[in-house]
Amino acid sequence: MSRIASILIPMPLPEAFDYAEPEGMALSVGDQVRVPLGPRDVRGVVMALREAAGGNRPLKPVSECLDEPPLPPGTLAFVQWAGRYAADLPGAPLAIALRGARVPKPRPVRILRATGVAPARATPARARVLEVLPDTGLSGADLSRAAGVSAGVVKSLLDEGVLAVDFAVDRRSFGRPDPTLPGAELNASQAAAAVDLAGMARAASFQVALLDGVTGSGKTEVYLEAVAAALAADPEGQALILLPEIALTQAVIARVAGRFGAEPGEWHSDVAPPARRRVWEGVASGDCQIVVGARSALFLPFRNLRLIVVDEEHDGSFKQEEGFIYHARDLAVARGRIEGAPVVLASATPSLESLRNAETGRYRWLRLAARHGSARMPDIDLIDLRETPPESGRWLSPPLVTAMAETWARGEQSLLFLNRRGYAPLVLCKACGERLRAPDSDSWLVEHRYTGRLVCHLTGFSMPKPAACPHCGAKDSLTAIGPGVERLEEEARGLFPGARIAVFSSDTVFDAREARRMVQTMAQGDIDILVATQAAAKGHNFPNLTLVGVVDADLGLRGGDLRAGERTYQLLAQATGRAGRHDRPGRALIQTYAPEHPVMQALKAQDRDAFVAAEMAEREAAGLPPFGRLAAAILSGPDAAQLEAFARTMAEAAPNAQGVIVYGPAEAPLGLVRGRRRKRFLVQAGRDVDLSAYMAAWRARVRPPGAIRVTLDIDPYSFL
Repeated sequence: MSRIASILIPMPLPEAFDYAEPEGMALSVGDQVRVPLGPRDVRGVVMALREAAGGNRPLKPVSECLDEPPLPPGTLAFVQWAGRYAADLPGAPLAIALRGARVPKPRPVRILRATGVAPARATPARARVLEVLPDTGLSGADLSRAAGVSAGVVKSLLDEGVLAVDFAVDRRSFGRPDPTLPGAELNASQAAAAVDLAGMARAASFQVALLDGVTGSGKTEVYLEAVAAALAADPEGQALILLPEIALTQAVIARVAGRFGAEPGEWHSDVAPPARRRVWEGVASGDCQIVVGARSALFLPFRNLRLIVVDEEHDGSFKQEEGFIYHARDLAVARGRIEGAPVVLASATPSLESLRNAETGRYRWLRLAARHGSARMPDIDLIDLRETPPESGRWLSPPLVTAMAETWARGEQSLLFLNRRGYAPLVLCKACGERLRAPDSDSWLVEHRYTGRLVCHLTGFSMPKPAACPHCGAKDSLTAIGPGVERLEEEARGLFPGARIAVFSSDTVFDAREARRMVQTMAQGDIDILVATQAAAKGHNFPNLTLVGVVDADLGLRGGDLRAGERTYQLLAQATGRAGRHDRPGRALIQTYAPEHPVMQALKAQDRDAFVAAEMAEREAAGLPPFGRLAAAILSGPDAAQLEAFARTMAEAAPNAQGVIVYGPAEAPLGLVRGRRRKRFLVQAGRDVDLSAYMAAWRARVRPPGAIRVTLDIDPYSFL
């Protein structure tokens, strides 16, 4: 045993552990191994190797070098960087990177192969079986189906020895993308942006470009040309396209397949484990050259990553809020720098952080100011609900109802946008005033009338809607307060009984396949009125959709979130941007009680630059992102007194550092979740402060009691 292996284990441990390399094992950095940890062996990754010095204490040996693809150097460096940036334990990002490798290897399946023996009796059916059977073999069912014969025909050939049973593992290769296939026809501004991005891709060095184009301007076609340039420059290269919503993956996968003649790898939580394993191995081997996926795809073991695209880069869904906390946009830029690969950030409503970087020259700024082809931006009008409120018990104002009727009469489609799932966001007892909450949580229960259940969207708790109030026992006293998408559908059906109406939300569209079916149905014109949450408000292209009605535009402005104005503008601009994307003009009507609000005025005038300038000025004056930095520490525990005492201890332990201000501890807006009380600190610092190092140093100064948990969030997006 002449070398020491530093092994990082994908568990909440503070550092890599040292193990002895057994004679003859010949480990390499990146190898996956099994090592003893306490009473069991666990998986780990070799992070470093060094010669053993004399006099060292005896080390436990590595138990086994696994027959698994090693993690490439770029992936190892990225995992280590991500852990430091998030001020988290290094095993947390490694666990994400190994997610595909920890899926069991596929089992051999039973297939049939030709033996070369001629059948005793020749028939057309038997001839078809032998004709369609490939050298790689097929299962019995697949062979019967391909030949168009009964299972009995296949069995008879098996009995005669013409076919033989074999067992094989599914090793289907990913198709090789062809960057020379013709792309979409581009207009002048698209072509100019594509030339710039292609130049970046061919340079094969780290740069970041912000592709800033209005809704419907054809950003996808432009960044696919960058993918083509990257693969043409390096035929073994790989590209990653990150998307914020699973619902968007199917449309982008179809466009990638159409552009390059091969399906890309698909990576998100809805992908079945065997398929996830196949993508992980394909990325590690280089066989899978294009991946379309959600934020965790950033941690895949790319062998030769040549381009990263972050589509809808502004979207809050790129922020992982539980477990290992990170923002995929920021980590994408970091991975690009580590790999020496260009990064493209695409959006119609870029984040203020990305706009600031573009304004100061850190990012290349490519703008698409007009829609593709003959389409133009929709007309946007505000409906002041103080002047034209809906009828009692309804949520759609008369001007919006009239516009929907006119749209339907013309054979065109409408979209009603409300970013609120379920039937009603609150259930109230009319007898005692009790608001139904989730057990041991401060969040309200949402009524879902389709399923007859009350659901907590925060914790996942659900229960059948009771016949009587759980608090006072009054029967038939529970009433739904406020609208959700299910309630809007009910109202729309009452107003337009002959219309074809559907709901697009995560409660009605359960996976990527169902999302694709819903999008295709809408795109084909088989839905007249689509009631939708943000799942349908971005990225989709519905040719016959000419009216968008925003039902509650003020929803996102409530609360004390510093990004409330920015998020509301982005979400509503994306939603209204679904209208009029082809040859028919579009219109958007925004229902609001605050038409004078700067966000509403900017939307009506379609003056994003004025809104951004005002928002930037406010942020700069307050030293808030993108001109300053924020971090949060969230403390939680089951005992309020113990939590309060530890919060005081942690406040006293905060390091003194120039340019850093610590606010708190304060009761979290959601003060009780799953039986755990919560308190928060907010840390504000200048751009020149290493906030990750500060937060890590602060946490190292305290030792929380066993029941207390401390979670750190660098650049928080949620303040609940």
